[in-house]
Amino acid sequence: MRERRRLRMIALALVSLVLLGAVPLYFGFRTLSRDPVFDTLDALDVPGWATAKTVDDVSGSRWCLIECRLRERTITSERSPEDTAKVYEAALRQDGWRPWHVAMCPAEEEKGSYTCWRKDELTLDLWVRAPACVPPPVDGAPAIVPSPDPSTAAETCTGSLVSVKVRNAIDDERTRPLPSTEPTLTGEEPLPTLTGDPLGEPTSSPS
Repeated sequence: MRERRRLRMIALALVSLVLLGAVPLYFGFRTLSRDPVFDTLDALDVPGWATAKTVDDVSGSRWCLIECRLRERTITSERSPEDTAKVYEAALRQDGWRPWHVAMCPAEEEKGSYTCWRKDELTLDLWVRAPACVPPPVDGAPAIVPSPDPSTAAETCTGSLVSVKVRNAIDDERTRPLPSTEPTLTGEEPLPTLTGDPLGEPTSSPS
């Protein structure tokens, strides 16, 4: 009986050690695998209709080894681009993000609302536009172009599409100073000054 009781105590101690070690290990792996930036985006105070569907993608290293991390989130909203842009911009301001008016925002002219933001060591691009409204191909068949009838398009193509890109500010080329174009730095010499006679005065030969 005494031996059986001691074995039972040892078994309970081992189970307790496993449970106590497994819980921190689980949360540790979860922290390493889950980027905290996405948790910040999840915490934005936006209504449910503005986050009908969310798809996340990440590339690069969190510690900027070789390439810094790029976080991308694509969100489907159930309302118009105008309404969606308003709620997202208000939520970003409430969360401490500040509008960032900088060149190359966007790099190319885009349809819809494209704004840039900064917070601490991060930069954020917010692009809200109307959805493409072209259904994907099925079983290799070509995509079907929507009907040009506005009433039909209004029934099948509603809502808006939101793209969010978050980068480390140190890896964002827009935070770096633009190169100067002064001639003294580019190696270009100023144009020579021409006289009235392009051939100049004749040079007298020595006698």
